[in-house]
Amino acid sequence: MKKWISLALILVLIVVWTMGCGKQSPQKEDETPKEGENLMVESFDDTEETYDGVKIQLSDDGITVDGEVISADTSQAVYAANDIVYYESGKDFTYGEGTDADAHTKAEADAHTVVHITKAGQYVLSGKLSKGQIAVDLGEDAEEDPNAVVTLVLDGVDITCEVAPAVIFYNVYECGSKDEETASKDVDLTAAGARVILANNSENKVNGSYVARIYKPGTVELTEDGTAVADAKKLHKYDAAFYSKKSMRIQGGNKGNGNGKLTIQAENEGLDSELHLTIDGGIIDIESGNDGINTNEDNISVTTINGGRLSIVVNGSTGEGDGIDSNGWLVINGGIVVAQACGFSGDAGIDSDKGIHINGGTVIASGNMLDRIESGGQAYTTYSGNRSNTGSVITLKDKDGKMVYTTTIANAYSILVVSSPVMEEEGYTVWDGDIQLQSGNGQGGFGPGGMAPPNGERPEKPEGERPGRPTGERPELPEGVEPPEGLEPPADGHENLI
Repeated sequence: MKKWISLALILVLIVVWTMGCGKQSPQKEDETPKEGENLMVESFDDTEETYDGVKIQLSDDGITVDGEVISADTSQAVYAANDIVYYESGKDFTYGEGTDADAHTKAEADAHTVVHITKAGQYVLSGKLSKGQIAVDLGEDAEEDPNAVVTLVLDGVDITCEVAPAVIFYNVYECGSKDEETASKDVDLTAAGARVILANNSENKVNGSYVARIYKPGTVELTEDGTAVADAKKLHKYDAAFYSKKSMRIQGGNKGNGNGKLTIQAENEGLDSELHLTIDGGIIDIESGNDGINTNEDNISVTTINGGRLSIVVNGSTGEGDGIDSNGWLVINGGIVVAQACGFSGDAGIDSDKGIHINGGTVIASGNMLDRIESGGQAYTTYSGNRSNTGSVITLKDKDGKMVYTTTIANAYSILVVSSPVMEEEGYTVWDGDIQLQSGNGQGGFGPGGMAPPNGERPEKPEGERPGRPTGERPELPEGVEPPEGLEPPADGHENLI
């Protein structure tokens, strides 16, 4: 399997918040954050908590469930098998849409241990699995059963999967609707069947791959000349390292805003849900080859961020990628969101087909395209210019000139979106290094240095699902934006960049 070499990344987040209301507290002269310092970015709940449920201890030397060696009996609530779903090498075009770069041998797949979870309940996971997967599947009837709920408590896990997602929810209760006529930006995932809790004071790592589209047997029809497939239905396609086929809710600790940390390293996309995704809290860092976060039901999906700290860097190993990509709505109500799109493609830090709503929190989003941000929420500003440099230090200062937030953007960008509660006040300023980008009480104004894309929006995406990896030509860069030095775009979307 190809190893994708990432950009060297430096991401420093500094912010000062008061408890409860989300407003910055007054700073003493000696408390002013300095560039490069790693100060607390948000007030997290670090209460020591206990987590009830089935205890799964991962290890390359043997997995245990509540202290007993894991069973191979498929009738058990938790069992192990070497039956991972992957894109198999040596198949022709009637098998699926993948290429040689997406394929893996049977020996590579069989080296992975799948920990299957088949019953509703809470499961507390810890330990390391160097080649494996956590797979949740409560059966085809689970989608309609409100009791078909699985909560994964990640309490110090390190999971690597080289041929597929490292964590995947297949079948659980779906609390959301796929009715496009009644779809809205307001969704409630309290009852979601796919739930994840990042245990307080825990560090969790997920390193995963993806599965390109595999056709359902019996649905493949060839065109008249026999060289192409027509009307084939999807059997499998899972684009992200951490993936759910049903709506998913992620919390930091039992109370939501705990300090549990999740680091995702993704060969393709990072964190995906096929319908809705809500992040209530925790610290989530994503480095991905393509979209950092994706929710992919056209005109329906909603990505909601209510709190926590979210840092996304698309390293460009696939040639493209948005920071956050919702095929429906993107709603940010709180927390800290730093989202960096691929530095040399026509992608956005935050991208939504139905509209972006920033109602609270601090948002820094960089890329080379601007998607529509709806009015009526928290103040924001956008900067458009040809900023082909990397390592930009973006700083937000209050009316007194005190630095309240700063972060280093590793990727090149030509569009920057900034939003924060401090921007509700007169006199705030936004800086890229020593260049002031915007001042005043902005509500979607452009700073100096360039023009916005026509109508402030990107071209419409083609209908249907996008492949897990790009094929053919990548999007054109905005004029004046070049790939970072030493990183040339891949010729076909599959070659290593270095």
